[in-house]
Amino acid sequence: MKYLSRTVHLATRAVYHHGFRGLSTASGHTTEKSVPYATTLKEEGSTTKGPTKPLPESADVVVIGGGSLGCQTTYHLAKMGMKNVVLLERDRLTSGTTWHTAGLLWQLRPSDVEVELLAHTRNVVSQDLEQETGLHTGWIENGGLFIASNKQRLDEYKRLMSLGKVYGVESYVLSPAETKDLYPLMNVDDLYGTLYVPKDGTMDPAGTCTTLARASTARGAQVIENCPVTGIQVKTDDFGVKRVVAVETQYGTVRTPCVVNCAGVWARTLGQMAGVDVPLIAMHHAYVVTERIEGIQVPLLPLILSSLFSVSAALKTHLLYKILLHL
Repeated sequence: MKYLSRTVHLATRAVYHHGFRGLSTASGHTTEKSVPYATTLKEEGSTTKGPTKPLPESADVVVIGGGSLGCQTTYHLAKMGMKNVVLLERDRLTSGTTWHTAGLLWQLRPSDVEVELLAHTRNVVSQDLEQETGLHTGWIENGGLFIASNKQRLDEYKRLMSLGKVYGVESYVLSPAETKDLYPLMNVDDLYGTLYVPKDGTMDPAGTCTTLARASTARGAQVIENCPVTGIQVKTDDFGVKRVVAVETQYGTVRTPCVVNCAGVWARTLGQMAGVDVPLIAMHHAYVVTERIEGIQVPLLPLILSSLFSVSAALKTHLLYKILLHL
């Protein structure tokens, strides 16, 4: 694990200094063709012009942003019985930050609210959507491993396990030997222990959002792609309260008393259209895509949360400083 932490740190530092230029293997540089998503859902070169369906004159709620959060919000509003819900996406569903997410779902978090939300999300993705639509979301229940290289980290994971028991999240503390049995390819020489959550898993982001959109439209919601929002009309009522009255797009205006901002990294800009300051800042996100590694198949081996969270405060500050320099 020490080697892994050092390798990831060096790789991350290289990305911050030089930008991502692809990966290299023993046989040479990886070509663009073999890297997933390298040419997927680009803004430029799209042959589709205009919204995918006519804009309605009015809506009870307009959800802006067709990523994971926007699709989930639209689905739940429709499931609650709201019929006149409209989701507006500037490009295609998942073309924002959702398209490159790994789709991992870890059920245990330090906050009880997060644990409840994640448990609900897992039920929706792994059961509800497939029952409603007959479509598979890409959910794979392969479990998750929280890795601890010292006693303090394992004590933290034990507290997570106690919190999980309250909400019915199954988890087990494993010794290094037990971890080796579960994950034979792992080097456990420097491990203190692990926390294993067997019902963690991963989903396909595009498949999940597509299924959410299908379930939403079946309940009466409208999902409109290729329709960028250009403005939000706000008026002050008789009591001096500012209220949303309409959403403006390049292709028309939708009257609505309610807007849900699910625009991700564009949420701050969208908020400014309505005179609202959204405390959000975009950060660099580095990730590595490899070719298939023999013996490491997702359906067979659990997800791993490495000990990157145990780096020193000084290193965290250094990395944050480097990130801010590149914004």
